[in-house]
Amino acid sequence: MSGPLIVLTGAAGFVGSAVLRRLSARHPDAVVRVVSRRPLPPDVHRGPWVRADLAEPESLRGVCEGADVVLSLASYVGPDAGRCEAVNVAGTAALVAEAGRAGVGGVGGAGGGVRVGAGVGVGGIVQLSTCAVYGAGPHRGQDVGELIPAPVSAASRSRLAGERAVLDAGGLVLRAGLVLGPGDRWAVPALVDAFRRVPRRWGGGAGRASFVDVDDLARLVVGLAVGEGAGAWAVAGGGVLHAHHPEPVRNRDLMEALGRYGVLPGGPAGWPAGGDLAWGACLEALAAAPGWVSERQFTLLAGDSWYRADTAWRLAGVDPGPGPLARLERAVDWYRGRGGMPPG
Repeated sequence: MSGPLIVLTGAAGFVGSAVLRRLSARHPDAVVRVVSRRPLPPDVHRGPWVRADLAEPESLRGVCEGADVVLSLASYVGPDAGRCEAVNVAGTAALVAEAGRAGVGGVGGAGGGVRVGAGVGVGGIVQLSTCAVYGAGPHRGQDVGELIPAPVSAASRSRLAGERAVLDAGGLVLRAGLVLGPGDRWAVPALVDAFRRVPRRWGGGAGRASFVDVDDLARLVVGLAVGEGAGAWAVAGGGVLHAHHPEPVRNRDLMEALGRYGVLPGGPAGWPAGGDLAWGACLEALAAAPGWVSERQFTLLAGDSWYRADTAWRLAGVDPGPGPLARLERAVDWYRGRGGMPPG
């Protein structure tokens, strides 16, 4: 029996490209239909491609025909509130509507995984969201049902609003923590910018945050979308799960690793050469020095922003692995080249 037909948006992005690689490696019999504004290079993807743009809902007509599962991994995370609304809310709703018209995995009903071959299941629509929907915190180990979202940026507000269409259709929303790895244009570059402005150990480096390596996140997404994990979540009619490594990363451990690898300004000894600085003084120093990372972003990165995430891995039947710090070395060249450049 042939493998499933998977519709994938965001395949050119940081997480989406890792998911595409994982699908190619683990499910070579699957057909992946990439939906994007431009085709991917042939050495990246030789399967079917449909030209479409989430900001143009009419362009999505028919993209889900014949599909067994839809992976909604595309989003806009910039400051343009209008584009946030167009892509993350209206675009996601249009994609889900197309999945409903095509009858993808029970979308539009109560979810429910379907079997497409021996040991292979698919489960409707899976969307990647973000733990940024919870706001600045502090958050210390809460699970999904223990938190009330309080987004503070246009991007996070729109991504929360975009979840609604997926949940109403019985799909699965994955709220990810901070994603590390080659291609990361936000998390580590932001830490580098903040350290350049405040070259001290922030509040003793005691803050903990939820991180995940991009390839580990891809393993989780694929496990929940195609495989035994698909049926596990879909039987309950969808829902929200946290999607990052179950063990939070302490800020001083991450910064010490970045210092050893020469990613921080000042080379391998860059952290914590300046010693400790109380958290309030860190915020004052950050505000006084020019740079692109805001106080809100700094708090998200270096303060307590960690969430319980064991359920997703258990349902997927996937081992989370040793954690993002153990995977960091392979991204060192990327981070050294990127430095503290802003996203874009």
